[in-house]
Amino acid sequence: MKRIEKTQKIIYAAMFFAMGMILPLLTVQLKEIGDSLLPMHLAVMLCSIICGWKYGLFVGFALPLLRSVVFGMPILYPNAVWMSAELATYGFLMGFLYNKFFQQQTWWLFCSMTITMLAGRIVWGISKAYLLGLAGRTLTLGGFIIGGFVDALFGIVIQFVFIPAIISIGSPGITAKIT
Repeated sequence: MKRIEKTQKIIYAAMFFAMGMILPLLTVQLKEIGDSLLPMHLAVMLCSIICGWKYGLFVGFALPLLRSVVFGMPILYPNAVWMSAELATYGFLMGFLYNKFFQQQTWWLFCSMTITMLAGRIVWGISKAYLLGLAGRTLTLGGFIIGGFVDALFGIVIQFVFIPAIISIGSPGITAKIT
């Protein structure tokens, strides 16, 4: 990889990391829907599409942990830990699927997003069940479905609208330049 391309990817990844740090501060103001907007998910998915899976994986893993340390939200243990596993999955899988099999077709972006979101939610559920189990608590199937899909529905819809729009505006400019 050329030095300039690597520098560009680092700069973009830092921008998406900053976006993931700041966006939740703005969305928390919307009391009823703030948590369901999934602003960190949006930043991680965009990072992995534009910069690749390695950067998406790092940003996804580190973002909830650093937000917890800096802002106290999400709570470090167990919330930021299971979010870190989920977002790392998003970062890796979205970047891998989209960049490995990218065919300049919007339908493949939707397929990549769907697979990534399902896998991320499964990792979230497994991580949450495990960490709750350590505390003697359980995650029921109903709790998994409500927390992983129903409560997140608005954010999932936003991701399906905004990510393709942002990528189509930037493509081929941004993506062709640095991937």
